[in-house]
Amino acid sequence: MTLAISNLRARPAFSDTVADRVWRAWWEARATSLGDLRAWVDGSLSVSPLPFSLVAHDGSDFAGTASVIASDLDERPQYSPWVAAVWVEPAFRHRGVGRALVARAAAETFAIGVPGIYLCARANLRDFYACQGWSAIEHDVGERQLTVFTMEAP
Repeated sequence: MTLAISNLRARPAFSDTVADRVWRAWWEARATSLGDLRAWVDGSLSVSPLPFSLVAHDGSDFAGTASVIASDLDERPQYSPWVAAVWVEPAFRHRGVGRALVARAAAETFAIGVPGIYLCARANLRDFYACQGWSAIEHDVGERQLTVFTMEAP
C-alpha cells in the first residue's frame, strides 16, 4: 500500500466519495440529503484556510477522509475548530489510516496559526484518541454521550 494524504482541493475527484461516506456514516439517518452533504464538502474546496478536508488514497483508490470545520458539536459552540467526519474505508482499517488523517488534520491546522483544536468521539474511541496525545476535557456530552478532546499546537 502506498498511502498518500492530500488536501481535497488538490484531489477534487474524491469529493463525491467523501460526501457519500460522511452522509452514510452520520447524516443519512438524520434525514439530511446527500445534496446537502455534497454542498458541505464543496465548502472545503474554497481557498480560505478553514474549512478543509483531507483524503487518504492509494492512487485512485479512496481510503478515508477527515475534515477540519468551525464547529462539530452544537452543545459546545465555544470550541473551535474541530477535526470532524473521520472515516476510513473498511478495507483500509487497522492500518493507521485514521491515525494519519487525524494527525495531518491537526498539523495542518496548527500550521495556519491555530493554537488548539478539538474533536469529539463516542466512548469506544476514547483510547484511540488519548493514545494519539489528545486530552479529554469533557465526557458524556449531549444525547450521544460524546467525549470532547483537545490538542494544543506544539
